[in-house]
Amino acid sequence: MGAVITLAVGGWLVFLGLSSWSGDEVNLAEGYRVERGNLRISVIERGNLTAKNSHSLKCEVEGRTTILYLIEEGTQVAVGDVIAELDVSELLDRQVDQELRAQSAKNAFTKAKANLEIQETENESLIAQAELAQDFAEQDLAKFIDGERDELVALADEEISLAEEDLKIAEDQFSWSEKLAEKGFLTRTELERDELAFARAEIMLSQKRRAKELLIKFDLPKRLAELEGARDETVRDVRKVELQAEAQVIDFRTAVETTERMLELEEAELAKNTTQIEKAVIRAPVEGIVVYGREEGGRWGGGEPVKEGTEVRERKEIVSIPGGGPMVADASIHESVLEQVTEGLACLLSIDALPGREFHGTVSRVARLPDKNSWFANPSLRLYKTEIVIEGSSQEMRPGMSCSIEILVDELTDVLKVPLQAVVHHGGRNLCFVRTGAKVEEREVDVGQHNTKWVEVRAGLSEDELVLLTPPPGLLSDRSKPAETEAEPRGVGGPGSDRGGPASRPTGAPLGRGAGGGGKSPRSGSAPPPAASHGRSAGEGS
Repeated sequence: MGAVITLAVGGWLVFLGLSSWSGDEVNLAEGYRVERGNLRISVIERGNLTAKNSHSLKCEVEGRTTILYLIEEGTQVAVGDVIAELDVSELLDRQVDQELRAQSAKNAFTKAKANLEIQETENESLIAQAELAQDFAEQDLAKFIDGERDELVALADEEISLAEEDLKIAEDQFSWSEKLAEKGFLTRTELERDELAFARAEIMLSQKRRAKELLIKFDLPKRLAELEGARDETVRDVRKVELQAEAQVIDFRTAVETTERMLELEEAELAKNTTQIEKAVIRAPVEGIVVYGREEGGRWGGGEPVKEGTEVRERKEIVSIPGGGPMVADASIHESVLEQVTEGLACLLSIDALPGREFHGTVSRVARLPDKNSWFANPSLRLYKTEIVIEGSSQEMRPGMSCSIEILVDELTDVLKVPLQAVVHHGGRNLCFVRTGAKVEEREVDVGQHNTKWVEVRAGLSEDELVLLTPPPGLLSDRSKPAETEAEPRGVGGPGSDRGGPASRPTGAPLGRGAGGGGKSPRSGSAPPPAASHGRSAGEGS
């Protein structure tokens, strides 16, 4: 069973790895002779040209909107030219509603301010009345203490004095009447009249004296207490009116602050909506040629150019206007060769629109995280955006041109090499099948670096020996046969795989776009996996 699997795998390897080779180069029946020479280790990817210094014009309308008008790509524009117009019909409807809301908020704020002023005026009037009553009460008290009390006492004394004078007159009159009555000059009735007047004067004097005592003992203290109480009550009334005024004005001030804040929010929303409508017309900030942006979610991290009718989200690039400076090539590197590609590596570029010309460049940036848009085609796919600065950029280069990029990882000189398909991993060993005449020998080999087509042989083979490209039936040793024959040599899987070297091609990757490249084996005594051929071969032996 292992032999059958090996044959099937070998045939598949030959189809993948040697589909670009001619029959003159390799005799599949006889095999391939081990040769010594130079071996280029490189990673080949497809990419697109962009300007390193460009002005990106993005959608600044919140949410999602649709492109209604888009200037033709490649048009030369001047500063202020309209490049695109976005759909703002919803914003225009919202603008009318927002203007009404802002006006309503303004009216509410004006009304709240007027109510506050009315309440403050009313509070001032109430407080003034209470303070006036307090002043009157204090004046009444001062009047009583400083004059009225003494005046009442003096009046009582005067009344007592008058009563004493009346008593003395009545007493003299009565005494004179008694003498006249004894002599018969007055009648009994006249005498009794004078006696009664005398008694009345005595009673009146007694009343005046008691009245004074009551005035001093009760009336004056009571009056003083009443006036002091009235004054204290007016003081409390003033405080009460002030507290009531403060409580009432707080409600009105809160209403003013609330309506003012609502007005600010509504006006800010109105201004924002107005700005959004203005931003729907995108104008050129500089002179230059218009280059369309690309939609997200395309296969291999790319996408179709935006066009009229395309729905775009906020911050999505619609167009760019390249500025002066060098051109760069943007590529997406598969995770299996990520560790091989580092900043500063030299590159060779072939631009499809400029056939027959080769350009040099340098890797300037490798993304630290995978591009999320590459997951669209395959959730297991991980591609890392890479930027290559092109040396000697020419005016013939245009943003958006397709190109082939060969990243030069290493150059091996004077090494033994065999086709990648000649090495089979079986039973934990890397094996080659060497033909000597009619005899085929199974031989374990130690391999080194590899690319998509060739693998370095460090030990186990000699130059000019003939190796088969597929294991012959029955020659795999039964004693070393594992439970399951593997489809590719072990030990040189890609970074991030369980084999430590580049995978044959990324999961979900189509033929013709492999992960690229070869690389250093993490350990000797292992062989690389097969790799799908690219548009051009990586690492031709020289």
